[in-house]
This record gives sequence, C-alpha cells and structure tokens, in this order.
Amino acid sequence: MHAGSLRTRLLVAALGLVTVALVVAGLAIGLILHRFVRGQIDGRLDAQITALRAGVEAGALPGALDAPPFDRPGSGWAWEVRRGTVLARSASLDGGGIVAPDPPDDEPGRPRPAEGRGPRGEPLILRVLDLPGDPPTTILAAAPRAALRGPLREALTSLALALGILGLCLVGGVLVQVRLGLGPLKRLGADLAAVRAGRRARVPAEQPAEIAPVVAELNALLDQNARNLERARGHVANLAHALKTPLATLAMVLSEPGRDPGGDLRAAVGAMDRRVRHHLRRARAAALAGSAQARTPLEPRLADLRDALAKLHADRGVRIDLAVPADLAAACEAQDLDEMLGNLLDNACRWCRGAVRVSVERAEDGVRVRVEDDGPGLDPEAAAAVMARGRRLDEGVPGHGFGLPITLELAELYGGSLRLGRSELGGLCAALSLPA
Repeated sequence: MHAGSLRTRLLVAALGLVTVALVVAGLAIGLILHRFVRGQIDGRLDAQITALRAGVEAGALPGALDAPPFDRPGSGWAWEVRRGTVLARSASLDGGGIVAPDPPDDEPGRPRPAEGRGPRGEPLILRVLDLPGDPPTTILAAAPRAALRGPLREALTSLALALGILGLCLVGGVLVQVRLGLGPLKRLGADLAAVRAGRRARVPAEQPAEIAPVVAELNALLDQNARNLERARGHVANLAHALKTPLATLAMVLSEPGRDPGGDLRAAVGAMDRRVRHHLRRARAAALAGSAQARTPLEPRLADLRDALAKLHADRGVRIDLAVPADLAAACEAQDLDEMLGNLLDNACRWCRGAVRVSVERAEDGVRVRVEDDGPGLDPEAAAAVMARGRRLDEGVPGHGFGLPITLELAELYGGSLRLGRSELGGLCAALSLPA
C-alpha cells in the first residue's frame, strides 16, 4: 500500500481509533471490576463488624465469631476489638495484632476504609468502626490484599482475552469496510481505463452519491473533448480538400511534357505540397492526441466494404473472401479506417483477375490486415513507386494514384504502417498494421 493512499489513511485512522477505544474500554472495565470486587470484600468485612458490634454492645466478648475464614491462622482474614487495650481478636491472628492507622477526625459510627499490616507485615484491607464511649471502642475487620488482586487478575485476564478477540473482529470489520468503501473508486478507475481503451464512450452514471458529481464532471469533459475533436477533424478535412487536391492537380499538369522545362515550378509545388502535408499531419495528430477512446471493430466495416465493392465490380465477377475475427478492433476513427480499407480493397478489385482475399490477425503491436489479389502484382521497384502521390503505373486503369499514399499517411498517423509484397494468390499483398 502506498503511504499516501486513501486505503492507508483510512486503515491507520481506523486502527488508531480502535486501539484507543479498546484501551479506554479496558481501563474503564478494569476500574469497574476493581470497585465491584472491593465492594464485595468491604461488604463481607462490614457484616463481620456488625456482628462484632452487636456482641460488644451486648457486653459479651465476641470470641465465638471466628467463622471461616477468620479462624485459620495466616489466612489474612482477621478482626480485632479494642477499648483502650485489645479486648478480643480472631484466632487467625495467632496472638499477633493488626497495625492500623490513627483514626481520622471525622464523624464516628460508620465503618471506614483503611490500609494496614498483619502480624507478619502482610498488607491488609481494613474496615474500621469507631464507637464513642469512655474509653472509645474500635472494631477492625481485615482481609488480605490478595483477596482483591486474585479475582481482579483472573477477571482482567479474561477481559484482555475478550478485548483482544473484539479487537481482531474490529480490525477485520475495518478491512472489509475500507474495501467496500473504496470499491466504487476502484470501479471508477476501471471504467476510466475502459473509456481510454475505447471500450466505453462514457463513464456509467450509476454511482454512489459521494462520487456521482465527479463522474458527471468527467462525462461532461469527455463530451466536450469529443465535440472539440469532431470540430478539429472537420477543419482539418476542409483544409485538406482546399489545399491538397489543387496542389496535386497542379503537380500532375506540370509533369506533362513542355509544361515546366526547367522543373522549377514542379520543385516549388512539391515543396508546397510537403509543407502542407506536414502541417496537416501535425494538426490532425493534435486533434487526435489524447483520443485513445477510438475503437472501431474491423469485421462489420470490412463486410460493408465487401458488399459495396462486389456490386461496383459485379460486371467482372470479382469475389471477395473475408477471414476476420469478430472480436478484433483497431484504435482508429471509423472514417479513417473506412478510407484506408476502402483504398486497399478498391485497388485490389481494380487489378485482380477475379479473386480478392482479406484476412485479419492479431499482432504483437496491434492488428494486421492483409489484402491480397490474384492480379499481376508489383516488383519491389514498382511497389516503391506507387507510394508516391499521383504516380500511376497503368493509365488505362481508372484512378488518380492517391489511394495508397493516403492510406500510408493515415496509417503512419496512427502509429501503423503499410507494406506491399507478393501475395500467395500471385498478385499484390498489401499488409496494413494498425494499433489495437
């Protein structure tokens, strides 16, 4: 877990509060248990004092009040009656005496707590009753301090075990609570990743109330970016039609014999065309920057193009075979993908003898579309030549010579490539690589 993560902060805060709560609860319960056990001992000693007082007021020495445990020597449970000198003491003192503090100057007649020592110096818990008279009478009842510590130790041991189990349960509950509480944020991250990968257009609006405003702002931002992208693409397309086509036409006219004897105009037009294409490429790349949400399935696009071109070349009996997995998609805008695939398929249909084959496979860097035909094909020098704008190898075939260069330019814009080679059918094989 990252030190600055929400999960860490929540866990540290919750564990700290649980620890403080358990410590406070342990101290409070321990104090209550101490008061309870001490109250039980004081009640037993007060009962003994009451019996001794009754005997003293009746004028009889209370020697017969040595009930267990006051009758066992060394037990710590003892009593003593004093009136100037010791009148009587329990058999447990074995002839010794109780060392008690001097009486306070408060009102006599009620037992009071005190601390004392036994005959062997052992610590005792005392209850002392001072009766007025001449001389005054003092009745002491004692219990060993172990009578308080022993039950408390056993009770606190059980309490500590119970609090430990409770703490573990609370920690487990905190872990579950943090996991459940941060679950929507984790799902939000997955939804954003899906939007970035193109599997979703927007983040689902069904969110907890706390993050619903954030999701609404994210969706508004996505919608705004999509609108800006569409406007930018429209401007770029308009500029491309306004500049590129006239320049290409001018270059073709100047290439005719006698039009530009020195070649200066053709060089200038070529430089202008390169600069226009360079800046258009930069503008289009800027429009597409950050638009990783483009994801266009290949199978339906190729199926539509096959149907359209099959009708267009029906008089020649061209057969177009497709081998396209339904789950493959390219990270391209639909319009650009249609233009690239359309150029390649149309070129194959124009030059084939009757068969065109389109296959799509997954590659390490994306997807690869192979368009093959059974036409005459091209040698390496001719394949390089047809990539030049406006260059046509056969003027008898309809066209302007821009299809393959435009396809190459679009493919490179998306980080892909276009390679020409020999097909297994005997003709040309155009391999178009695109990001997935």
